Amino acid sequence: MRGRALVAEDLERKGKRRRWLADYPRAIPVLIFFLVMAITITSVFAIERGEDEREAAEINRRAQAMASAIERRAFTSSSYLRAGSALLTTQDEISPDLFRRFVSELRLDSDYRGAEGIGWAPVINLGEVPAMEDRLSEGRVSRLTIRPTLDERPRGILVPIVYLQPDTLRNRRALGFDMYSEPVRRAAMDKAERDGLPTASGKIVLVQEGGAGKPGFLIYMPVFESEGPGRALKGFIYSPFNAAQFLSSAAELISYDGVSARLYDIEDGRRDLLAELPGWLNGTKIVERHLRLANRDMLLAVSSGREEALSTMSMITLLFGLAVASLLMLIARLLTQQALEDGRSLAWFAQQNSIRDSLTRELNHRVKNTLANVLSIVSLTRRRATDLDEFAEGIDGRIRALSATHDLLTQSDWGTTPIRSVAEVELAPYADDEQHDLVLDGPDVELAPNDALSFGLALHELATNAAKYGSLSVAGGKVSVRWSPVNKTLVKVEWTESGGPAVSKPKRRGFGTELIEKIVAHELRHPVELVFDEKGVRCTLLVPVREPSEFVLRQGPGGARGH
Repeated sequence: MRGRALVAEDLERKGKRRRWLADYPRAIPVLIFFLVMAITITSVFAIERGEDEREAAEINRRAQAMASAIERRAFTSSSYLRAGSALLTTQDEISPDLFRRFVSELRLDSDYRGAEGIGWAPVINLGEVPAMEDRLSEGRVSRLTIRPTLDERPRGILVPIVYLQPDTLRNRRALGFDMYSEPVRRAAMDKAERDGLPTASGKIVLVQEGGAGKPGFLIYMPVFESEGPGRALKGFIYSPFNAAQFLSSAAELISYDGVSARLYDIEDGRRDLLAELPGWLNGTKIVERHLRLANRDMLLAVSSGREEALSTMSMITLLFGLAVASLLMLIARLLTQQALEDGRSLAWFAQQNSIRDSLTRELNHRVKNTLANVLSIVSLTRRRATDLDEFAEGIDGRIRALSATHDLLTQSDWGTTPIRSVAEVELAPYADDEQHDLVLDGPDVELAPNDALSFGLALHELATNAAKYGSLSVAGGKVSVRWSPVNKTLVKVEWTESGGPAVSKPKRRGFGTELIEKIVAHELRHPVELVFDEKGVRCTLLVPVREPSEFVLRQGPGGARGH
């Protein structure tokens, strides 16, 4: 018993699921699609958040490493300049050979990459300019002058570049340039003199670039006289830097694939871009690190080199989720279609089953009615017959009358049957007889099946009686069948005989009279008026006119109807 209960519960659950699919054939597949896509998008968000956290940690790590590399390079350069300042402070005369040996002894390694070299720029006054130009022109084909010239920009103090090692064609372009004539360089030198520390300048373009190159900066270290009151300023030992090369050389110390960087000079809170690595993308994640390079504030910005797009794993997850959601939606759609088809099939089977039951009930009812009529006919015929031949003849004719009307009903699928058709069938044996006159007159009126059977049986009896004793038994006899509506539910049919032998009222009631006045009147539910007039028999019948809904089988469940 428990097993049956479990099976019933399982069937009920399946039925509920099928009802859901049938009740919402479009909403269920769409709901499944959006549920799967919601799970997929949630997964993508989780993946992307993990990727963002990992990327942020990686950018932070690389930004810290790059900032350390930049500061280390700046510190190394500052250390070299401090060493040079200490040496040059002790020298009364700074010759080319001395400076060249000093720079070569430093043996600049890879940590010094990005710098153009190390240079010396003494502080001179206007009176020393000719002697300095002579010194700069020694060993040269053409005379080298300090620039800009005093005519272009008069000034009292000059800091011309005298030496710049390594001695390359590029570095020679800078010789003779008065750095004190340019405001950014001058500000850095003044600050270095005040603080006595290596000091970086702001954004400038190196003289070596020819005035149209990439930005750079310089680091100055003041050199003072070793003796004397106030330690007078002798000059500056400095290093020029191409900012892009400086930043790139620092980035090469770490693995910077997938990231980019910018180096900014900070002046009064304003940012001035010095250099930028390739691959910089606006709108990506940026990590900033403030730097203190050679007594100057700078800013390092490191950004992700990856565009703001979904990661590979997220794209795979999204595409896979979309494919699964589409597949499940398609399957759900097929299931809903199947559920709808199953529902329609079940409804059709239920309808057919109901129709079959109704047909069975109708058949049983009509067979019973027919058999009841047959039994009544047999009973009355037996009681009225005087011998076996008369009994057989009466039974045969009346059964044939029922059969003829049944044929009409079968042709109409047991629907309505016209009065005219019933009359023509029952009077067919006399229709082609030239000795008799038949008149059928009346409007189109349709009779229900059982009413047609009773009406046909009445006409058969009247016609049989007329053929034996009435107007159809002699030549020139006439039978008139006329009908007319009494109201919407009733029609009056008048049978009139004329031209036959004189009629006298029968001494005893015959079978036809009994059948018409009892069976037919009972079935038609109205009395029958039968008159034996001397001129001919007259019979008036009231036949019901029923609505089709009262007797036609309904096309659906519960198809029982009236008769």
